[in-house]
Amino acid sequence: MKITRISTHALHHPLPRGTGPSTYYYHSRNTLIIRIETDGGLVGWGETSAFGGLRSLIEEVYAPVLIGRDPLEHRALWRALWGPNFGNGLALGGVDIALEDLRGKILGLPVAELYGGRLRQRVMAYASAMNYIEGEDPAVQYPREAEALVAQGFKALKMRLGGQPLRQDVAAATAVRRAVGPDIKLMADGNGAYTLSSAIQMGRELERLGFYWFEEPLPQSVPEYAAYETLAQTLDIAIAACEGLTSRGQFKEAITRRAMDIVQPDVSLAGGIGECLFVAEMARLWGIPCMPHCWAGGPVIAATTHLLSLLPDASWARTTEPPMLEFDMVENPFRENLLTQPLEVKDGFITVPTGPGLGIDIDEDKLRFYEKRDKTG
Repeated sequence: MKITRISTHALHHPLPRGTGPSTYYYHSRNTLIIRIETDGGLVGWGETSAFGGLRSLIEEVYAPVLIGRDPLEHRALWRALWGPNFGNGLALGGVDIALEDLRGKILGLPVAELYGGRLRQRVMAYASAMNYIEGEDPAVQYPREAEALVAQGFKALKMRLGGQPLRQDVAAATAVRRAVGPDIKLMADGNGAYTLSSAIQMGRELERLGFYWFEEPLPQSVPEYAAYETLAQTLDIAIAACEGLTSRGQFKEAITRRAMDIVQPDVSLAGGIGECLFVAEMARLWGIPCMPHCWAGGPVIAATTHLLSLLPDASWARTTEPPMLEFDMVENPFRENLLTQPLEVKDGFITVPTGPGLGIDIDEDKLRFYEKRDKTG
């Protein structure tokens, strides 16, 4: 079987109200879907962030490398794609997901079985929610949202902090803890909004409230994740970080510095499923568990679920910390409508797909609808 065509599809969906983390509001959901076709009629689907330049890189640089090649030559294809773009993990991540989907379909195996078989049939999901919304008071909005999510069966929730004065954010976090009680896992994402001193102050408050982790409170830009090792050494609460790294070399540097207590590679940003599995196993050598970042549509959620099915628990104990799927709760039709059979969380868990490849299918009418929105605004 040979690859005959690679195409990209930029999708757009406007949001009714500005929503976002601590640093900005966004007014739409956007993603880039990748389609790889073969002469045998099989199609592989991938996805990555809709950042500028990625479409042309995939269509003008990657496509000539892939067309005419056997999709089962996965390792050779991955190396061939990594070199010409100087290691663009975002472009390669999305294409790798499509290649893995295609490889599984050819062999009649789910992606997890291509890597030796899953360790679990379902994965615990946490609700990545409680974003700032224009015109809403988080001290009122967050606990109301948290109660609704717990009623849906979620046993772990993440909120955004850092967009208000510290005292007000502490009040919002306190209100959520009071609303859901002591047995629900709570996490906070700072999205790079804090200085080292203010991150320590907020971290101490989150420790008092029994939060599970504090995610990326300091700026993530160059020098990459500077001062994170100081934060991790200072606070007792686990520091989760490194969703923005795009290569195993970058992850090794951060891991050996112990810049985090929990590592968060993203399959669509860091070179794909196999690379993120490598990162997770490398981190384990330093005693650092992996909780992948996931903020996208159906193909990335499916790929991340397969990855999580391969990761062992944090320890051999009967009661331990299982790896969890980040399941974002912001309005997202690329999660809910783009797949012919949406991936659903039931009682706080998502079942690992058992069909060939990613185990999903794209509704191509919906794909064209959201692609037309991107072209027309």
